[in-house]
Amino acid sequence: MKSIDELRTLVEQELYSLKYPSSPVDLYSPIEYIMCLGGKRMRPILLLLAYQLFDKDVQKAIKPSLSIEFFHNFTLLHDDIMDKAPVRRGKATVHAKWNENVAILSGDAMLIQSYKYLCDLPSDKLIKCLDVFNKMALQVCEGQQYDMDFEIQAEVDMESYLKMIELKTAVLLGAALKMGAIIGGSNEKQSDTLYEFGRNIGIAFQLKDDLLDVFGDKQSFGKQVGGDIIASKKTCLYLKALSLTEGKQKMELVNLYSSQSLNDIEKVERVKTIYNLMDIKEHIDNLIDYYYSEAIKSLNFINADLTELKLFASILKKREN
Repeated sequence: MKSIDELRTLVEQELYSLKYPSSPVDLYSPIEYIMCLGGKRMRPILLLLAYQLFDKDVQKAIKPSLSIEFFHNFTLLHDDIMDKAPVRRGKATVHAKWNENVAILSGDAMLIQSYKYLCDLPSDKLIKCLDVFNKMALQVCEGQQYDMDFEIQAEVDMESYLKMIELKTAVLLGAALKMGAIIGGSNEKQSDTLYEFGRNIGIAFQLKDDLLDVFGDKQSFGKQVGGDIIASKKTCLYLKALSLTEGKQKMELVNLYSSQSLNDIEKVERVKTIYNLMDIKEHIDNLIDYYYSEAIKSLNFINADLTELKLFASILKKREN
């Protein structure tokens, strides 16, 4: 069984060996740019980890793993436009480096490419994987719409937020694992169990992302620290803070979050001060622990060597970027 690092190397070798058409340059150069910016490659690695629980010849699953990675990066191109994000993985986002129209069209091409990589599968596996992939892809769009809806809704509760991040982030991790299991020859119960593992890890991952957005180190995080506060996004930190405070302090937080007059630095620091007073980081860490534990419990139904999968989950839980 290959280690996480060995699988990451396989994925990176495949990605960096890809040859893109030379024309039109503004369609393919942004794709090459985003795909070579690095990243954790966690989704293709999860697909390969699930696959090798049932079959050791991981080369059979490399192209489908690229499908998942292309889809993920396609969503990033479009999400960064919607979020007006200037930085991705420590570099300029595609729409900032080129423009929004270029980022939209290059993203569209990446979505098409992700389907092309799936077509490398045998017909019996392709049908099952397409069903998982298509359901996931639509759910990701639903999650993104809920995320945008929350920006203009006066009130959002934590339950709704958790459902949104499940759709926007977690289902992709679950689908990667389920597809890997299907390609490897698992039965339905095994692939469904791995999906649940990925779904719970995905929720924990996004909660940690929200936490790092506020409390992370700018150099290691690779994105604009405090970006969610600047954009007034109703993340789990904000919603938890609202649920724990009342009166004058609650009104101060609401006013700070909706303020258009404060400069970005002051807005971030003042909101962080309130979060620190209320131990919000500890509250969200506890929530992350819950979903991590739920993920690990689901693996009890898989009779295989789960060492690398559990290690991967632990790495995601402890990550600082």
